[in-house]
Amino acid sequence: MTAAEPLVEVDDLSVAFRSDGVESLAVDGVSFKIARGEIFALVGESGSGKTVTALSILQLLPYPQARHPKGSIRVLGREMVGAKEAVLREMRGNRVSMVFQEPMNSLNPLHTVERQVSEVLFVHKGLSRPAARARTIELLTQVGLRDAEGRLPAYPHQLSGGERQRVMIAMALANEPDLLIADEPTTALDVTIQAQLLALLKNLQRRSNMALMLITHDLGIVRKIADRVAVMTQGKIVETGRPQEVLATPQHPYTRRLIAAEPKGRPAPVAPDAPTILAADDLRVWFPIKRGVLKRTVGFVKAVDGITLTVPEGGTLGIVGESGSGKTTLAYALLRLLKSEGPIRFAGRDIQGASAKTLRPLRREMQIVFQDPFSSLSPRLSVTQIVEEGLLVHRLGGDRAERRRLVAAALEEVGLDPVLQDRYPHEFSGGQRQRIAIARALVLKPRLVMLDEPTSALDLSVQAQIVDLLRDLQRRHRLTYLFISHDLRVVRALAHNVIVMKAGKVVEQGSAEAIFERPQHAYTRALLAAALDLATLDEKLLDA
Repeated sequence: MTAAEPLVEVDDLSVAFRSDGVESLAVDGVSFKIARGEIFALVGESGSGKTVTALSILQLLPYPQARHPKGSIRVLGREMVGAKEAVLREMRGNRVSMVFQEPMNSLNPLHTVERQVSEVLFVHKGLSRPAARARTIELLTQVGLRDAEGRLPAYPHQLSGGERQRVMIAMALANEPDLLIADEPTTALDVTIQAQLLALLKNLQRRSNMALMLITHDLGIVRKIADRVAVMTQGKIVETGRPQEVLATPQHPYTRRLIAAEPKGRPAPVAPDAPTILAADDLRVWFPIKRGVLKRTVGFVKAVDGITLTVPEGGTLGIVGESGSGKTTLAYALLRLLKSEGPIRFAGRDIQGASAKTLRPLRREMQIVFQDPFSSLSPRLSVTQIVEEGLLVHRLGGDRAERRRLVAAALEEVGLDPVLQDRYPHEFSGGQRQRIAIARALVLKPRLVMLDEPTSALDLSVQAQIVDLLRDLQRRHRLTYLFISHDLRVVRALAHNVIVMKAGKVVEQGSAEAIFERPQHAYTRALLAAALDLATLDEKLLDA
């Protein structure tokens, strides 16, 4: 390959999938080039064809269900479409590597970090075990994993989300590829970890002159690190150019709509005389550290350490902080789903010492919407069965016909057609599945809803829709929300008050306006800098 030739050349590529005898196009006539040392971003919403295009480069699609009706993919001058297995083995992981979206699903839960990284070196480099171990430590250090040698025996579940993603990057870089494909590498990670990983990728790409293909729906990321961007929708690329041009003066209506899709607006004010729904005083959740044969307690992990708060009816308390700060532990303790110490009052009633039998009727008034709507909805149950489950548990709704009516009403409230209630979760988009999860909570007419990262796995336009929906439901039903999120743009659009957590403690709390406009604590200012404009995106973060 000469210096003038592109590293990757995709020409008029189409991808078709066959299901139940019907064929549909997922990618339709896509063309682009990636030069050596270039950061090329492919952006668009879920279902636009981004990941299918990227997987086509490595020929990782599920053949024969997927096929290429037309098109060509050339990497380093070699044709990938229809290539023999020997050619694909040489290219995959060796010349082209990929970092997948969810590292917990991509890493083998039964293998240690050392085994997973060194396996790449055994297969492609033929290194001895000592040499592979040394190279593994070098790679893990290179990607900024603290105490790299000490983490070799760790399993994926023992690492944080950011650490798991660093291990994935180390595996991808093991053979010094010419092209690294990163598929939504920062989705569901905390803002500071996002900034660190993006700085890491940019730094590694620049040092090795490696090309980087970044698949994302986050336009802030594209604006900061990409050299070129292609906007994709419904299987087609509708706009291409430098990010400064495409994002500043978009030409295509879809690009303009995508840019305008970020959550906006503010929640309706809380009534001045609103009663307190939830309160806690000096709440603590300490997990014992036990060692030795007799498993004596030698210390404690102070996941929640002396937190006091109040939440008025119709208000939203935003809980923000990095992974491991104690956000979710605090919320679960407040709902009595984790053992804790310290008074907890729900609607004026002390529930800390209440028995499970006493708490059971109160559970209908305290509901949860989880982060990932796909894993939180049973794939074996229809929408009706999912939403009516709470009605059955609490013996509400009368007969089957009445329950179906209540389910239909709940679906209508969240903007879904009741005609769809006999379908299954896999038949819905991510945003629709999250609406189903919200309907499951609302059907019991709760007073308090805990929302644990409910928008982190959704596209920007869907995030905005869910935020609008939650605000509308809160206004109509005077719902009270505990809203956990690492996306401060969403928190700003929903929360009345915010607490900022670090290492189990609240470092700052107050009204959303005060926290966002006049942050007092250095940690809060760092979170805001990382979240709102990625201003901290530089190599210095590698040492943070």
